[in-house]
Amino acid sequence: MPEWDMDDDTVIIDGLNFDTYQKVNAKNPDPFKGQWDSLRKFSGLEKNFKRRTDRSFEKAEVERTKGSGDAKTKQLNPSLQIYNGYSVFDVVQPQFDIDRLAHYYTTHPYNHAAVDTKVANMVSLGYKWELTAASKLKLQAKSTEEQVRAANRKIDRQRLMLNKWLDNLNKDYTFSTIMENVVTDLEAVGNGYLEIGRKSNKQVGYIGHIPATSLRVRTKKDGFVQIIGNKAVFFANYGVDNIGYNPVTSDPNPNQIIHFKEYSPTNTFYGVPDIVAAGQAAVGDQLAQQYNIDYFENKAVPRYVVYVKGAKLSSDSERRLFEFMQNNLKGNSHRTLLIPLPPDNEQSKVEFKMEPIEAGVQEGSFTKYHADNSQDILAAHQVPMSKIGQGDGSLAGTLASDRTFKEQVARPGQRLIEKQINKIVSEVTDVVELRFKELTLTDEQAAAQVAEKYLRSQVLTPNEVREQLGYPAIDGGDEVIELNARQAADAKNEAEGSDARATDRENNQADSPITVNGRKPQGESNSE
Repeated sequence: MPEWDMDDDTVIIDGLNFDTYQKVNAKNPDPFKGQWDSLRKFSGLEKNFKRRTDRSFEKAEVERTKGSGDAKTKQLNPSLQIYNGYSVFDVVQPQFDIDRLAHYYTTHPYNHAAVDTKVANMVSLGYKWELTAASKLKLQAKSTEEQVRAANRKIDRQRLMLNKWLDNLNKDYTFSTIMENVVTDLEAVGNGYLEIGRKSNKQVGYIGHIPATSLRVRTKKDGFVQIIGNKAVFFANYGVDNIGYNPVTSDPNPNQIIHFKEYSPTNTFYGVPDIVAAGQAAVGDQLAQQYNIDYFENKAVPRYVVYVKGAKLSSDSERRLFEFMQNNLKGNSHRTLLIPLPPDNEQSKVEFKMEPIEAGVQEGSFTKYHADNSQDILAAHQVPMSKIGQGDGSLAGTLASDRTFKEQVARPGQRLIEKQINKIVSEVTDVVELRFKELTLTDEQAAAQVAEKYLRSQVLTPNEVREQLGYPAIDGGDEVIELNARQAADAKNEAEGSDARATDRENNQADSPITVNGRKPQGESNSE
């Protein structure tokens, strides 16, 4: 919304002054705000759809204020302005300017870094195929070893088939790249769109990304409309029941859309990105940066003050001095200025001085303000400073922040995306489902030690560990490892020793006086 400065005539829209805002939007005008007389010329529109809209337009023109006989008003009808792309295609105008939200992603460094961090930890780490709950129950029900081996071979074939299937759904981009683009839109502007195309046999044959800035949601929530250039395209909601549904264009087999959105209680049609919660910080930071740029490029404060005492400069000397100060100081080092001065006399001594006003190192303004705004933006995204490469140096603090980010942001986001993707996978198989790989908080050596402990304590089978690592199953790997007497004793002693050490630590901590740092005051012994 525009903001008016009561003490000035300046209008601020989306953090830009009115002139700049007009220039930016002139380059990227909203195509859905075009009028029907130009929209009806778009290629691909269904004939009945055009006829219905023409009749509505003509009816609004005919039903105008009439007088006696054939006399009627000739004033322009302002109600005809409602016949723009939003009303004609029955789509909803977004609550926030999507182009401006996309602009914040490309221009603000902390918003850009936070969005990219979330994308990297949600969908850029790769994916794997895990058994569905039904498949795990079926595998456990196998009675013979041969049946288990046959089931594992089938599962491995399913994984290989699905990898090849995903690669063939888009010849230009990998599945990971497509999802990175979709989730970037989701985090930057609140909405991400995945396009699904079907073959003549109604099977899924294409998936791809559609930029969120060009799509609008229908008011009936029965699909989406995209306008690019002079062409409008309709997309149906994803689902087998919606195959062939198209109330707008003449395409008998429109592609379908899965709409990912950041939920907001203020809008049921579009998502709202996290940056909106820190909108004031983003706008203020941009204005502060612009202030610094203007300061360094067009400073109104003079660098030097010239003092002349005991004499009056001639007009020629004043002109030469003025030209030197205006033109010859900028970008030139060690320049020499020769100013002729009159000689001293008995009454006065001629003095000439040039004193700098800003002699120190010049720094940008609003340093603390910029730091506070950056913190607000990262807080809105729930991204710790350490994830964008600017940690405080504390290893414990970094690990705690990473764990919180994984549990509260990355993993929940992955679950929501996986649920939608597995709707497509379920059309192909019910044996496995897609899982995005998670952010790893432990190194490989620590993970190997944990896996070994689970195997020795018979918590997991070898094939379950191999599945976690993305390896195929092996024969005999669905049974827990049987330890010999010595190995079992070692495992028991190791477990008991770990429990005893943990108990000792708790007891020692309970018996110790409570201090700020968890230790006894300096000089006191642990023994009584």
